[in-house]
Amino acid sequence: MKSCLIVDDSRVIRKVARQIFESLDFSCEEAEHGQFALQACQKKMPDVILLDWNMPVMDGMDFLLALRKMPNGGESVVVFCTTENDIKHIQQAMANGANEYIMKPFDADIVRSKLSQLGVIEG
Repeated sequence: MKSCLIVDDSRVIRKVARQIFESLDFSCEEAEHGQFALQACQKKMPDVILLDWNMPVMDGMDFLLALRKMPNGGESVVVFCTTENDIKHIQQAMANGANEYIMKPFDADIVRSKLSQLGVIEG
């Protein structure tokens, strides 16, 4: 079973994302900010990380930069999931190691489509 780490300071977003990923046969862990997410990755590197940009303690970009420096930190597929929609933010996320980008609000079809495009799940 593939694993997903859902990193978002919103409990509602984590709950919705968890339901979507579990429906796609992922086991899920949750973190409310980047520092907790790094700790989770040190214990077990997930297959996919759904990552919010704006969070307290450690934001998504700082987490992403730290993740990519970790041993095996390049193995996880990182999908930024945020309300930041200008091209500069998207380019910055991709340049720093994100694999894909989705906008909030999202639904199961959007997540499934992105994961399929990335080769994480079958179409």
